Amino acid sequence: MTYRAPLEDVLFTMEYAAGSREGGAFGDLFAEGVARSVLEEAAKFAQQALEPLNRAGDRDGARLIEGSVITTPGWREAYATWRAGGWAGLAAPAEYGGSNLPHLLNAACMDVWNGANVSFMLAPVLSSAAIDALAAHGSASLRETYLTRLVSGEWSATMNLTEPQAGSDLSEIRAMAIPDGEGGWRLSGQKIFITYGEHDLTDNIVHLVLARTPHAPAGTRGLSLFLAPKFLIGADGSLGERNDLRCVGLEHKMGIHGAPTCTMIYGESGAGAQAWLVGEENNGLACMFTMMNNARLAVGLQGVGLCETATQRSIAFARERLQGRRPGGAGPSPIIAHPDVLRMLMTMKASTAAARAICYLTAAEIDNSLNADDEAARRAAARRASLLTPIAKAFSTDLANEVASLAVQVHGGMGYIEETGVAQLMRDARITAIYEGTNGVQAIDLVQRKASADGGETVRAEIELMRRSIDALRRLDAPQLGAAAPHLSEAIESLDRASNWIIRTAQSDARSALAGASPYLRLFALARGGVCLADLALESLRRRSRGEVDPGGDARIVCARFFAENLVPAAAGIERAIIDGAASTLAAESALEAAP
Repeated sequence: MTYRAPLEDVLFTMEYAAGSREGGAFGDLFAEGVARSVLEEAAKFAQQALEPLNRAGDRDGARLIEGSVITTPGWREAYATWRAGGWAGLAAPAEYGGSNLPHLLNAACMDVWNGANVSFMLAPVLSSAAIDALAAHGSASLRETYLTRLVSGEWSATMNLTEPQAGSDLSEIRAMAIPDGEGGWRLSGQKIFITYGEHDLTDNIVHLVLARTPHAPAGTRGLSLFLAPKFLIGADGSLGERNDLRCVGLEHKMGIHGAPTCTMIYGESGAGAQAWLVGEENNGLACMFTMMNNARLAVGLQGVGLCETATQRSIAFARERLQGRRPGGAGPSPIIAHPDVLRMLMTMKASTAAARAICYLTAAEIDNSLNADDEAARRAAARRASLLTPIAKAFSTDLANEVASLAVQVHGGMGYIEETGVAQLMRDARITAIYEGTNGVQAIDLVQRKASADGGETVRAEIELMRRSIDALRRLDAPQLGAAAPHLSEAIESLDRASNWIIRTAQSDARSALAGASPYLRLFALARGGVCLADLALESLRRRSRGEVDPGGDARIVCARFFAENLVPAAAGIERAIIDGAASTLAAESALEAAP
């Protein structure tokens, strides 16, 4: 089947994440129908331009020919359509030609586009992240030269962090930048795994590169961020000579074949690639984190899109595939009638909805951190967005892998055959848990920085919000939600106890706290995701009580109950693993040393 954007689910979840239809960061986004009209156009682009190219990108991926990368046939035309639609500047500042619409709306569009074609959307994701970084940290000259063209989509951008010896550990970066005596820098070194480092979609590519300067401090404190364009810019704004940087190879990957993953060489001729400092010297990592945090939420949305597509295809297949007899019925029956297949499909559907809600909450808090009415509210929103970002990235992409695997299982032997397309989803999903900071790194970030920040007050505030939701669920007394309230309440209390243990232990025994980091992130996500789904179901029930039309309401209620009764009960076991499992995890090092 072909992908169809789940517009009603997306809009409903957006309104929930926004918290209010009027005022604040979201203005008349819903009351004036802006969200629906924009998303309808985004859906048309996804379904008419992106989805038809998805399989082609997998079969006929990007190629390196005589130093130039040629993308999949049809992709240049799709990018031109993307640019003409003004999509590149949807959430970008108006002063640079952007539409200045909420990040929440941009996140919803990204969800829809990723469901159609993840590989294509990687290029716009990186440009959007670069726009944020340059707007926040770039000099007036850099903003004037580059931002308008990035916002329009005329040019694209990349993120250059990784080197052969420096993956997650950026302290090992060796790329060097030397002052050129004229206010610029000369950049040399090698970067690997650079997505869209070279391509034919735009006339120029703006590379943001982490490198060291002479006499810089060791470790990450000595990193600076530089901008190096593929083509230098003339005084009149026209493209000049080719900069001393190039793609020397493309990786042969498991998935996302349509997106070129490049090895980049800077300064091969000896003089160095011409570059300009972004922000302050030796403060590059802080500047890059502006870009990375944008990209991490974007990767979480890739996970949501992949989950959605895998779920849609699996439900359609399960309705048509005849195998065996349903209990008590005559055969052959569609496999959707079998309880175990129903369990798999509902796991996929409910997981997708939970991941979507967490990602949208994160995007909404980013908007609130920029546009809330007072400074205290903006700071609180920034702390919440910071807390939710690693959860949004890791949980959604872990689920993408789990849901894609279930899609193959639902399809049976046909799922293992490339022609059905679900094998591609499984291959494409695998990278999402790795790039933009592995999910293990996200868990470390959650434990070491986010949970322990401000003495744990942000975590406690989040837990209190969840408790209020369960109180509302109990007051409504909705029999349609079964045992959701007690299951969710137990999960919240497990999260509370685990959070207290993590915060306390991180101060005295960091290794033990980190041993439980990934389980802690999953526990947090189960509780938060389950409460999100309960909130969505409650809103559907309230609308019904007011006599309002509620498309998709039945499915929301079923998803909330299923998630709470079938997936959330794992929270208690995860809590025990976090608190009791550290010693055995750390003791395993000696056993692994002895392994053959």
